[in-house]
Amino acid sequence: MARRIRITQVRSAVGRQKIQRRTLEALGIRGHQQSVVHDDTPAIRGMVARIDYLLEVTEVD
Repeated sequence: MARRIRITQVRSAVGRQKIQRRTLEALGIRGHQQSVVHDDTPAIRGMVARIDYLLEVTEVD
């Protein structure tokens, strides 16, 4: 079974570059303090790494 991670937006995207806002949209995050759960894949980790200062990542059991 694939590992899962919970991604929560903890900082606002207001005033950020368009590419950073689009990365949030691609992760499925639509608003501040929203959480989504994804499989822990290299593609998802890459997106998280681009905007890690806006997010909090935790592993899900």
